[in-house]
Amino acid sequence: MTYCVATMIDAGIVFASDSRTNAGVDNISTFRKMKTFERSGDRALVLVNSGNLAITQATINHLEQAIRHGTEPNLMSVFSMYDVAELIGTALREVRHRDGPYLMENNVDGGANFLVGGQIAGEHQRLFLVYAEGNFIEATPETPYFQIGEVKYGKPIIDRVITAETSMDDAIKCVLVSFDSTMRSNLSVGMPIDLACYNRESLQLGHVRRFDEHDSYMLSLRQSWGEGVRRAFAQLPNIEW
Repeated sequence: MTYCVATMIDAGIVFASDSRTNAGVDNISTFRKMKTFERSGDRALVLVNSGNLAITQATINHLEQAIRHGTEPNLMSVFSMYDVAELIGTALREVRHRDGPYLMENNVDGGANFLVGGQIAGEHQRLFLVYAEGNFIEATPETPYFQIGEVKYGKPIIDRVITAETSMDDAIKCVLVSFDSTMRSNLSVGMPIDLACYNRESLQLGHVRRFDEHDSYMLSLRQSWGEGVRRAFAQLPNIEW
């Protein structure tokens, strides 16, 4: 299991992903689930993924080979984020069509999902959720974020905080708190956490960072959030019988 989230606000887009993969309690590994594609002044794209690791890696390799070989269209040549989402969906569909039957023979889940967002010169920033079947939906002001993987533990804090008007700093804190809540309740999600922030109209990634289990900011955030929740709980009115 994994946990990835991307939230689009007026100020930009915040992406985050954990890096834990497991095939049972005694087979846990660390793999980066975030990939960036950037050409300053032209485009900045971020992909995060969940699901079958072999499927997601093969899909990303398929997309990267198209760029290296100059195959058209590719992620660095298309003119819209819609085209980017379509390329990812097509690549994912092809990989699952090729490998899916063999996975099914051994009762292995070949499902995978992608979040992709960013901006290409000439259009606004956009964010998409690409499903395992290759189809996709786009974020809107009414639905400004997407989650994939182990979503239920981090969803409440995002629902309460994130709106289109949320500041970039607050969005980052909210996303990281959602990770802390998820890791506290589900051992299949774990450090390191990869974070990427895109500032609207910049056409470049401004801040990319990895948080490990000893990161001082994450430790401080976890402590402050836990103490704040306990204080808020203590201040709730008692029931009157």
